[in-house]
Amino acid sequence: MARIRIPDGPEEELHRLWMMTPALSGPASAFSGAVYNESKLPVRLRELLRMRIAQINECVV
Repeated sequence: MARIRIPDGPEEELHRLWMMTPALSGPASAFSGAVYNESKLPVRLRELLRMRIAQINECVV
């Protein structure tokens, strides 16, 4: 659940969030695509690192 106020609507929460900042949605999508589609790390290692970073930051995985 987001910590900021996101307008209600039928779309998924993440989609409604990006609708609030259209200038950032393209660059963020490109960054995400690069991380997930062009990474040289194996998928399992990348997800393990993501989980460890979340744990260090006390985030729910």
